[in-house]
Amino acid sequence: MKKKRYFGRGMLTLLAAVFAFAFLLPTVLTFTNSFMSQSEISANYGAVFQNANSSTKTYISEQVNLKFIPDKVSFNQYATALIKSPDYLLKFWNSVLLVIPIVLLQVAIATLAAYSFTRYRGKIKTFLFFFYVILMLMPYQVTLVPNYLVSDWLGILDTRWSIILPGAFAPFSVFLLTKFMRRIPKSLIEAAKLDGAGEWFIFTRICLPQCRSALYSIAILVFIDYWNMVEQPIVLLPDATKQPLSVFLSTINASEVGLAFAVATIYMIPSLLLFLHGEEALVEGITNSGSVKG
Repeated sequence: MKKKRYFGRGMLTLLAAVFAFAFLLPTVLTFTNSFMSQSEISANYGAVFQNANSSTKTYISEQVNLKFIPDKVSFNQYATALIKSPDYLLKFWNSVLLVIPIVLLQVAIATLAAYSFTRYRGKIKTFLFFFYVILMLMPYQVTLVPNYLVSDWLGILDTRWSIILPGAFAPFSVFLLTKFMRRIPKSLIEAAKLDGAGEWFIFTRICLPQCRSALYSIAILVFIDYWNMVEQPIVLLPDATKQPLSVFLSTINASEVGLAFAVATIYMIPSLLLFLHGEEALVEGITNSGSVKG
């Protein structure tokens, strides 16, 4: 029995290692290839990207050579992205100026809405919460046209507010935080009310401290989601100078592949650091949000 158990654990560990390697392979490939020269990248992957950018797709007869270790380490791509061409840093800060307000506003609005859904239940609140869930299931492509029309009507089209306002009122954070707040014991809130605490005191001194891990996990998920957005800026920000760096990464061509590797490496650093710093809170927040009655 012990041999079978050890064999089963060994197979599961091996399977997990294979999936982990497959998951990390694109990230490792992006990082190592960012130190390759443009000529080496063109020699290894030129046929692939030329075929991808061509209007007529053809069979690639050449062998694609996936290389993890460059023949000669080159920092030219990073020098171009960080020093020689300020456009990439400008687009990076465009991403920061779009995503940070969305995260702060969405978390702030979600805390108030989730507290309302948690404390005051009824048929209308149940319907509204169900409506939130339906909206959460809709992909961005479905809501892009209404967002475009509303932004045009409000006169904020081609401004950062056309991205920030829809992101601030996104339903995902409300849903997740409501599920988390409902696990707070009602006896704790009733005891505070018996001691004369008002709603604002209960909200700020009892509910928010209990939801610290959920708030952190929501902030991480929202940041990663909007840090990688592409469709919204393309449609709502026609001016290329206002678009985030993620749009550039989605429109690379054969002559910019090496630069795209370097820019992608720089671009994933904030998300990676944020995830590593709040990994425990992220797991705890998601786990506890799913283990709620009602």
